[in-house]
Amino acid sequence: MAMTLRLTDDEQAALRERAALEGISMQDAARRAVREFVNRGSHRDRVAGAAARVQQAHADALHRLGR
Repeated sequence: MAMTLRLTDDEQAALRERAALEGISMQDAARRAVREFVNRGSHRDRVAGAAARVQQAHADALHRLGR
């Protein structure tokens, strides 16, 4: 899927510099950033879900501990 990404001049300069340092194209750098953003969000969701399950499974003990 094609997409237009509008960046500020500063963002474009930073992306160009980072991509050059990594030896990759600006497009590859942007795609990598999107993948990392999505992966971080997915990880955060999984951790929050696991924490909720632990809290639910141990709600009685947590209540007795005052938490």
